[in-house]
Amino acid sequence: MADKRTEISELGEFGLIRRIKSNFSIKNASTVLGIDDDAAVIEAGDKYLLVSTDMLLEGVHFDLAFTPLKHLGYKAVAVNVSDIAAMNGYPKQLTVSIGVSNRFSVEAVDALYDGIKMACEAYEVDLVGGDTTASVSGLVISVTILGEVDKDKLVKRNSAKKKEIICVTGDLGAAYMGLQVLEREKQVFLENPDMQPQLENYSIIVGRQLKPEARMDIIHELKDKGIVPTSMIDISDGLASDLFHICNQSGVGATLYEDKLPIDEQTYQTAGSFKIDPVTCVMNGGEDYELLFTIKQEDFEKLKNHPDIHFIGYIQVQDKGINLVTKAENVVPLQAQGWDHFHKS
Repeated sequence: MADKRTEISELGEFGLIRRIKSNFSIKNASTVLGIDDDAAVIEAGDKYLLVSTDMLLEGVHFDLAFTPLKHLGYKAVAVNVSDIAAMNGYPKQLTVSIGVSNRFSVEAVDALYDGIKMACEAYEVDLVGGDTTASVSGLVISVTILGEVDKDKLVKRNSAKKKEIICVTGDLGAAYMGLQVLEREKQVFLENPDMQPQLENYSIIVGRQLKPEARMDIIHELKDKGIVPTSMIDISDGLASDLFHICNQSGVGATLYEDKLPIDEQTYQTAGSFKIDPVTCVMNGGEDYELLFTIKQEDFEKLKNHPDIHFIGYIQVQDKGINLVTKAENVVPLQAQGWDHFHKS
């Protein structure tokens, strides 16, 4: 009898990660935190060393039909810096490995690395190595980033407590709607190559998709105000999915308020034109790379007037679940329906 074949889509991305993690144990005392957070944490003398890695695949994470290589290089660095920010740390060094096919010229690779250089300068990170290889399946970019954090300032996903306030930076759903616009314009072009893309009215959301920024500015400001969040994650998979990570790992529930969710006017209007619920964009869109974090009640006064930090709910006991209170004051249980790389279409 043949062995049973399990489809990866049955487990999903996070189920697969849990399965891999269950087969490995920590053997070195210097490994403070392994799989399960935005970055691994390694003992390094006076501070902790943070390590994170991300891979971007052509056709899965980006489409070169509408993604400039310079923007792609910048984004590849920014999404990794965001992982370090989510640990309340500071990025220091990174390595970049690429796989390229022969359809890419030297000038194309130069453009990619121009974007990488721009991001390294913006986030004060040193490119210290990497690898280049041939690829038969399009462009592959893998970035590993190293950062550091004071031992008493490390913030993980698993330490949110009841009654703490849930905060989010910036606005949400923009990157998802930017992708919808780019995909639509690509289809128009494919049907009629004489048509020029109509992107003038979508500069904010298209920019958020093509060239996101890691919120290191917020990490610096929290430090200046003497605030250490109680838990934190960056929003890469959508607000719902990433809130579930915090709640499940902290053993808590949460209540969010629809009227507190930050949505840019351009995101809101574009969602309407696509007949997509803006709240769905916020909850399940992903790739915003804003910070989702919790703070103690007593820290609220220090942040209440911050123009780019929004207070969207609070942590509660686990058995009350994870819920959204709508504008009509209905309580809706949330589901983590964010981006899953292995979802069957």
